[in-house]
Amino acid sequence: MQKLYVVIRNDMPIEYQGVQGGHAVAQWMLENPDQKWNNDYLIYLQTEDIDRLRYKLNLKDIKHSHFVEPDLDNKITAIACQSEDKLFRKLKLMGSK
Repeated sequence: MQKLYVVIRNDMPIEYQGVQGGHAVAQWMLENPDQKWNNDYLIYLQTEDIDRLRYKLNLKDIKHSHFVEPDLDNKITAIACQSEDKLFRKLKLMGSK
């Protein structure tokens, strides 16, 4: 089964994080119509530094989609990625402390 990781900035209220994660999933589906994820595992994680994560994904050439929130000065709020990379192991589940 395929896993889709959704990584959200953790400096937003939890309700807002869920919405931003949903936008990232939608962006992933729009940008990757031939992808293999078929509503299998959906894993919501959080990060303090989404720009650093995106930098690492780019370095490793891992395909990902991101969502930019116009209401937050067009900052990236969430990333969706289908990968088995160890990069996600250190991240906490969304909402955990």
